[in-house]
Amino acid sequence: MSERKVLQKYFPPDFDPSKITRSKAPKSAGPKQQTVRLMAPFSMKCLTCGEFIYKGRKFNARKENSMEKYYNISIFRFYIRCTRCSSEITFKTDPKNMDYTCEKGAVRNFEPWREEGGKEETEEERLDRMEKEEEESAMEKLEIKTLDSKREMQIADALDEIRTRNARNERVDEGEIVGKLVEVKDAATLLREREEAEDEEAARKAFSTAEGERVKRVVEDDEAAGKKEEGLPQVEIPSFKKTIKRKRDLGAALGIKKVKKGPLV
Repeated sequence: MSERKVLQKYFPPDFDPSKITRSKAPKSAGPKQQTVRLMAPFSMKCLTCGEFIYKGRKFNARKENSMEKYYNISIFRFYIRCTRCSSEITFKTDPKNMDYTCEKGAVRNFEPWREEGGKEETEEERLDRMEKEEEESAMEKLEIKTLDSKREMQIADALDEIRTRNARNERVDEGEIVGKLVEVKDAATLLREREEAEDEEAARKAFSTAEGERVKRVVEDDEAAGKKEEGLPQVEIPSFKKTIKRKRDLGAALGIKKVKKGPLV
């Protein structure tokens, strides 16, 4: 079994290092390519076989510098192959839009959120947009300033009201407060007395004649009361005394005669 880490190498006795010559391979034309492992940056459809390649699928790709730049940012090109027909698909980076653009072999799937951003605005449109943004910002600043002033006025009014209330509370005398409480108590007493007077007046009117004379109760003698009671029918006064009911002799109804027992002796 060979060693995992070889520390010594075998050289045969007839080994001559001078016979080994260095050979230079021809340099490949075009930009230098290197193999990288990447994931598909967007969903695409192969134009050769119609296979759909979803975003995030992993590929062994070839990467090269396209020798193009955007504000001194290098643009790279990637080569992958379709998973079904093995046709070559190329796409490159897009630093301007922070995205990727498909070049050859496939077409990018429709993405509605890219429609608005994909349109290039002209110089006039850009100036109009900047003017509108400045106007909106100016209006927004004015609205904020107006709201701040209103808030300050409300705070000032609330502070003035608090100061006025505190000053009024300081000027109030304890004697005045006690007097007001006594007045309230006296008013309740007056109300009760007025109600009592109204009740007495109603009672006086109820027990007086049309001429204004007061009706008196007539007290009759005991004899007259007895005579009047004689003419009235006598009403039996019910009593609630417990009465013992006599037991019925059911033996006579059935023809059973009871024999009286005599003395045994």
